[in-house]
Amino acid sequence: MSSFVDSLKFYADTLALRSRRGNVLATNIANAATPHFKARDVNFDAEMRKISKTNVLDTTHSKHIPVPGLREGELAYRQSVNPSLDGNTVEMVVEQTEFSENAVRYQTSLAFINGRIAGLMSAIRGE
Repeated sequence: MSSFVDSLKFYADTLALRSRRGNVLATNIANAATPHFKARDVNFDAEMRKISKTNVLDTTHSKHIPVPGLREGELAYRQSVNPSLDGNTVEMVVEQTEFSENAVRYQTSLAFINGRIAGLMSAIRGE
């Protein structure tokens, strides 16, 4: 049973992190014309390694409830290839490419979860 829960938890963590990254990239795109806005991103691989090792955020008190996911301060600033004169580091081509790739990977994670659940439902029904 725990391997079943662990495998679904992995996909749930993946979806949560992909969703978070999508929001960050959408914020970058929305602020493409904002002077001095610094583009940010989530290092997906590093964050998944952290989540898989600890699986929850650290708590500072025994009565605090551990919450899985990212801390707000764990976003990194994106290095601009062609910095603009107004200090904005958003490059639309890069952001749109990263956003599209993230969306495809999000859909892939959903497909894996759906396949896993369909297989389990089939096994439960004895098919």
